[in-house]
Amino acid sequence: MIHVMIAEDERLGREELIYLLEQEEDVVICPSAENGEQLLELYEEYSPDVLFLDIHMPCLTGLEVASILRKETGERPVIVFTTAYDSYAVQAFDLKVTDYLLKPFDKERFTRTMERVREDLLKKNNKRPKIDKLVISLDKKIVVIDPNQIGYAVREGRQVNLHMLNNEMIETKMNLKELEEKLLNFSFYRPHRSYLVNLNAIEEITPWFNGAYNIVIGDKEKTKVPMSRNTARDFFDLLQGLS
Repeated sequence: MIHVMIAEDERLGREELIYLLEQEEDVVICPSAENGEQLLELYEEYSPDVLFLDIHMPCLTGLEVASILRKETGERPVIVFTTAYDSYAVQAFDLKVTDYLLKPFDKERFTRTMERVREDLLKKNNKRPKIDKLVISLDKKIVVIDPNQIGYAVREGRQVNLHMLNNEMIETKMNLKELEEKLLNFSFYRPHRSYLVNLNAIEEITPWFNGAYNIVIGDKEKTKVPMSRNTARDFFDLLQGLS
């Protein structure tokens, strides 16, 4: 699925884009921003694949936001500028923007934009080298971790801490969604909105209360990770399929 975030200070513009994006079967729409500063905060939390950025926004313009993200995250995310003016093509090119969508939005033109978005996402994904490790950037160094040695991860405030099976804890600057995406090729499951567990590190599952459960991790402390009642059924279906 393609996770998309909109930054648009005009309500009608946001609603029009949301309507068009809802017609795309492979798109998940993240919460929208009304200005550049709010967009940067939401981006840190949700890490969308694609941004639809209005060029003229209060606080920070779309151009300023794109410049900040390019310096911090390189070629990700895919960016589409939206504007009522057609005089920003050079700036868009310099910021490696995928497309430039003029208001009012046209369905046919929007469809071509989404085709370009998918092509760019495919190119960026194919550029990635394959590695069976988790690479994390810390304050002054980069750490390479074997995901199989992670017991569980927990969101604490605005960061995620990795709790290793040897009881070491590693503080990261990632959010839980970012970590979950990095671990898609490994056996991890999200039993609770604040936790991600290594399925291979589970020792047992015990009832708690009101249909909820505790997942016991096979670390030295036998840590109990909560599993909400809403996710329990899917979790047990998953385990049934693995057995």
